[in-house]
Amino acid sequence: MDMHTVVVGTSGTTAEDVVAVARHGARVELSSAALDALAASRLIVDALAAKPEPVYGVSTGFGALASRHISTELRAQLQRNIVRSHAAGMGPRVEREVVRALMFLRLKTVASGHTGVRPEVAQTMADVLNAGITPVVHEYGSLGCSGDLAPLSHCALTLMGEGDAEGPDGTVRPAGELLAAHGITPVELREKEGLALLNGTDGMLGMLVMALADLRNLYTSADITAALSLEALLGTDKVLAPELHAIRPHPGQGVSAANMLRVLAGSGLTGHHQDDAPRVQDAYSVRCAPQVNGAGRDTLDYASVVAGRELASSVDNPVVLPDGRVESNGNFHGAPVAYVLDFLAIVAADLGSICERRTDRLLDKNRSHGLPPFLADDAGVDSGLMIAQYTQAALVSEMKRLAVPASADSIPSSAMQEDHVSMGWSAARKLRTAVDNLARIVAVELYAATRAVEIRAAEGLVPAPASQAAVAALRAAGAEGPGPDRFLAPDLAAADTFVREGRLVAAVEPVTGPLA
Repeated sequence: MDMHTVVVGTSGTTAEDVVAVARHGARVELSSAALDALAASRLIVDALAAKPEPVYGVSTGFGALASRHISTELRAQLQRNIVRSHAAGMGPRVEREVVRALMFLRLKTVASGHTGVRPEVAQTMADVLNAGITPVVHEYGSLGCSGDLAPLSHCALTLMGEGDAEGPDGTVRPAGELLAAHGITPVELREKEGLALLNGTDGMLGMLVMALADLRNLYTSADITAALSLEALLGTDKVLAPELHAIRPHPGQGVSAANMLRVLAGSGLTGHHQDDAPRVQDAYSVRCAPQVNGAGRDTLDYASVVAGRELASSVDNPVVLPDGRVESNGNFHGAPVAYVLDFLAIVAADLGSICERRTDRLLDKNRSHGLPPFLADDAGVDSGLMIAQYTQAALVSEMKRLAVPASADSIPSSAMQEDHVSMGWSAARKLRTAVDNLARIVAVELYAATRAVEIRAAEGLVPAPASQAAVAALRAAGAEGPGPDRFLAPDLAAADTFVREGRLVAAVEPVTGPLA
């Protein structure tokens, strides 16, 4: 199979597949096993629909209206109506990659054979993804219980040929026009299908998966910037010794310490003190970097476990069981995902905070061990990186606000039927902002630390080979080195892109070997 094609089977999907479809436009195909499972579960739904007894989601209303039995002639209208009425989002459009992740993950659950959706509906979902058609989904509308209802409804509306969507050329047009342009026939929903397309944690899960991918890069990048700052501050690398971390065996701590030690290998700056007096210990932001970065890494690992379980799940209500039962359940509740989304926002805020403290130390002549004030070329005439640190501090302050957990909140809805909700979508949305801010914060530390290392090198001290590689790659990316004041925003933007695209890690690994 072509490496750019993701095959959806009956047993879930992987984080790598989510990223491939959401961000890189990988094609989607349904496996033969998935098509068989879809057909088999649909036979069960059709049999139940033919019976006089009401079955939730098949021949009844939904939520607080579940007590009403719906006659056969109104059931197709019921399925259309639930999609139309639930497509009630408001606010700015959600990013294309989030919507693609949302659609792909809903297709993953549909393909499990536990939803009762017909094979042709699932195929249409795949066709829309492959055509590059992206439904217009809005920021507000999900409480993260009964899943991400409004966002998923806007996606289902596109399958029906209604509402608005963005074409592969980036133009927003009526969904019906886009489907027709790509030879896709709108679906006509039948019993249970409207409900099955709406009832999942797919939006919050997709954002979790992408945040984890981004944070893995940022944590490795932060290990590198911490090492550069330690070097520029003439700190000691003795605190990174493996035997010290072995006696407090948190896995992430050992990984971060090992990364920093590899970056610092061969440095002529570490342990070299301005006044030749031995420094007993460095400040916490330098000495405890492996402990803080490592604790965050362990949190990422736990969040990855939760994401993996959710990726293997079939989240719907009701679900079709292999023995033919169609049972109502509460698996759509977003609490497991919401909690780790909030946890990640907390550790991202703390990582940003310790990065900023090291940056401030590099700029303060009283604590930088001989570096010029604000790393300025001619302090007083030049302000150096004074306001770059202001920008970083503003980002850190916002990170702290974003760390307030959304999942600690709940607000009742649906006439008190849905009386405890997860707010997982909100947790995911604020985590995306936090991840963006963290990349900027790490970039400012990188920019300051590389300038400081270059100043030390001009004094005759030889930086580590990995540090030299980082400096050279950053300069080649458009972020200039020491010198008189200049328009700083473009340099910081170049550093930001350099970090978030993984180019910092790529620059040092030819010297250090692969970093974790």
